[in-house]
Parts: sequence; C-alpha cells; structure tokens
Amino acid sequence: MAKIEWNRQATYEDANLLLRLYEERREEKLRKARAWFVSECKYKTLEDWQRLCPPGSEMNAYFRMVTTYWEMASSFVVSGVLNPELFIQNAMEHALVWERIQHLVPQIRAMNNAPHQLRNLETMAGYTREWLGKQGEGVYESFAGRFKV
Repeated sequence: MAKIEWNRQATYEDANLLLRLYEERREEKLRKARAWFVSECKYKTLEDWQRLCPPGSEMNAYFRMVTTYWEMASSFVVSGVLNPELFIQNAMEHALVWERIQHLVPQIRAMNNAPHQLRNLETMAGYTREWLGKQGEGVYESFAGRFKV
C-alpha cells in the first residue's frame, strides 16, 4: 500500500475537487448504476457475478461504471492530489464498493491479465480501514458488515 500523507492540511482545491466528484455522482446514469450496485449487486462466486453481469448487459455496464468511478476518485487520494481525511469523511461509498467486490478482484485481474486493475480502490479501502480503526475498535468491521453478501 502506498504511503498516505495523513497530516496534510486540506485546501480549497481539495474541497473543490471533492465537490466536482460529488457533482459527477449525481449524473443520472451513474446514480442508477450506484443504486443498482447497492441494492442488487450481490453475488458470492465468479459464476454468480457472470450470471448477474454478463458481458454486454446493462448490469455489466453499471458494475464497470461504479467500480471505475471509485477507482478514479481513489486515484486522486492515492496520488496525493486530494486530502485523504476530507475524502473519507465525505465519501464512504468507495469502501462499500470494495467490500462488495474484494473477493472477486483477484479473479477479474487474472481474467483480464491486469494485475493492477482497481488497485487505487483497494488502496483507498485500506486507508479507510486504517482511518476508521482510529475512530474506535470495530468501527470499520461494523461498517463493512452492513454490506457483505
């Protein structure tokens, strides 16, 4: 996991980028994809996922839209462009997404021969686990438990 700069003071640029990310989350198709992901994207195995999101389907597009949106947003924090605490305090959905997909990611990486696919999202979820762990014992586990399939 990349080293995060926890003590960096948040700036107006951080706030503006966070607001832009929020505006993008309000885009109609992404809102539909996010709603589907939270309510219906539930699977236990690669085979279940492939039935739920077959290539070319709207559900596959929704899955890719949600995961790549949070991969992009996470990349801003991982690369040092966006303040990590500000991001976590205002956008916990990335951690929900990671909790839903983490058991599938190694298989997706292998299928696509893409060992770094969704690496920023994975890293950001680790940061979030660390940050929530500082808030109290079992805080992340309580959060994550609400979204397990």
